[in-house]
Amino acid sequence: MKKVVVIIPAYNEQNSIGKVLNDIPWEAVAAVIVVNNRSTDNTSAVAKKNGAIVVDEPQRGYGKACLTGIAYAEKFKPEVAVFLDGDYSDYPGEMRHLIEKIEEGYDMVIGSRALGVAEKGALLPQARFGNWLAVTLIRYIFKQEYTDLGPFRAIRWKSLAALNMRDEDYGWTVEMQVRAARAGLKATEVPVQYRKRIGVSKVTGTISGTIRAGYKILFTIFRHSF
Repeated sequence: MKKVVVIIPAYNEQNSIGKVLNDIPWEAVAAVIVVNNRSTDNTSAVAKKNGAIVVDEPQRGYGKACLTGIAYAEKFKPEVAVFLDGDYSDYPGEMRHLIEKIEEGYDMVIGSRALGVAEKGALLPQARFGNWLAVTLIRYIFKQEYTDLGPFRAIRWKSLAALNMRDEDYGWTVEMQVRAARAGLKATEVPVQYRKRIGVSKVTGTISGTIRAGYKILFTIFRHSF
């Protein structure tokens, strides 16, 4: 079994983060890092109570929180990083399936909600359309087959370092996938289950969030196509 660290960006997830942490297969990981991204609730305290290492990142942004988690995780000298959301929409126990694919020789594994079973109402129409458009563009531009931009993913640590990730907000997931395609990483997907998140999505839960995320995703795809 490779040395695995789990990185969970979290903003105001006090009602869900404990459930996420309780469902993680702790025997399979070396450390779980929750990046408290300027939460105004008790996310940090709940995460600590449930065994996570909490790292504060005052600058808001999903990608920024992930980058902070990566920087902190260096001290564990991991071989694999697993990224997981803190809203309890994913099934943390399924990370075993992602890690198994890494063990088989893949560099990056995306947990695909499109291939798996999603609870009714878990993936909003705007999210489904955005995913479809993004993966279609990636297929035509980068010649890489994906079905989802799902945030639940595993990647070899050396491969992650080589990607030189930069995005600090909504473009994080698609940036990783297009950089991986350009770098020729061996990537695959596994079906994952998906349920309604606890609380309101910071992205697809609002019109402004949906527009900003959609713009950033498309901008990221085209920026890396040259």
